[in-house]
Amino acid sequence: MGQPVASRGQTATPTLGKAMLNKYARAFFTRVLTPFAAFLIRRGVSPDTVTLIGTAGVVAGALVFYPVGEFFWGTVVITLFVFSDLVDGNMARQLGRSSRWGAFLDSTLDRVADGAIFGGFILWYAGGGDDLVLCAVSIFCLASGQVVSYTKARGESIGLPVAVNGLVERAERLVISLVAAGLAGLHAFGVPGIQYLLPVALWIVAVGSLVTLIQRVVTVRRESAEAESAEAEAATAASEQDDNEGEQENASHGSEAST
Repeated sequence: MGQPVASRGQTATPTLGKAMLNKYARAFFTRVLTPFAAFLIRRGVSPDTVTLIGTAGVVAGALVFYPVGEFFWGTVVITLFVFSDLVDGNMARQLGRSSRWGAFLDSTLDRVADGAIFGGFILWYAGGGDDLVLCAVSIFCLASGQVVSYTKARGESIGLPVAVNGLVERAERLVISLVAAGLAGLHAFGVPGIQYLLPVALWIVAVGSLVTLIQRVVTVRRESAEAESAEAEAATAASEQDDNEGEQENASHGSEAST
């Protein structure tokens, strides 16, 4: 995934907590992963290759382990490959590459990875987990996550900034789901009651995703109305200016004719 290019329009101002977490977490992982990224570059590995391998690893970890209830080991595998999202960006920065293709590939494969993770939960609860309610909740998490991402992309594609920080965005969805799944997997090692963390987490993600979707739809509606109002005012001002210029021209012609 190369380093994403700047999105069109303004970006939402992050909340203080998210900004601090993002700042220090990224700084830490950048220091840790920079030598590894440099090693891959020296070996001729491209950022796109890392992106593809990382996504394949996440998909395999989710669809091999989760459907059979191996949440601990599945989460370990997924977590290892999730770091590819930071490695490829680090490589792109070291190479001085920032491309639209890299941003597109990054975003597209992120959706594939998300679908595999929640698809793994769906398969578990539809099979060995034997819980149709949680199966439905997992389906909602998968679908709402995709729609939440689409609303921002679609809003930006029509020239709107979509300047809102949702309650539960992609990072939060992944952290909540993966941490809960990993801890729930400790039930297989004899930790009592901890398996209930995953159902609770899925409900939290479902409700949070719904709230985030509503936030984004309301924001796009407001920004759209503001943009259309500004365009109408600009058109009115331009029309009035044309009328004034026409009147001045007519007055000038009339003055010339009288002389």
